[in-house]
Amino acid sequence: MFNTILVLCTGNICRSPIAEALLKNALPGRHVHSAGIGAMVGWPADPHSVAVCAEAGIDLGAHRARQLTGQMMQAADLVLVMDQGHIDALTPRYPQHRGKVHKMLRWHDNLDVDDPYQMPRSMFERVYAEITQGTHDWVKRL
Repeated sequence: MFNTILVLCTGNICRSPIAEALLKNALPGRHVHSAGIGAMVGWPADPHSVAVCAEAGIDLGAHRARQLTGQMMQAADLVLVMDQGHIDALTPRYPQHRGKVHKMLRWHDNLDVDDPYQMPRSMFERVYAEITQGTHDWVKRL
């Protein structure tokens, strides 16, 4: 059973906070956390992520970016990443955990969720929709 889910992106301010919030809402009782492979430690979620989530009734106001650690990887039963670059970065650092690392959009042709950092709000809206779909697909399988 996947009781502890870790969601990763690059900076832990755009994509993974959205996914963390959506998964927490969809999977009460499970431990869902997020971090960044190259986190902007201590930063709040990107204002566009906050705004897009707020429109859906999700509050990211308390989010602060965290850096991925080996302890986080060890504790996670499932690690969801946003793109192939994340898998490529994690595999040499944590080869023993490769089997539990999967893309958020695994069930959608294993597509990437593009990084919206410093992009217009419309990109964040697209990313939110993709992560929402990925969340629904994962929840059905967990």
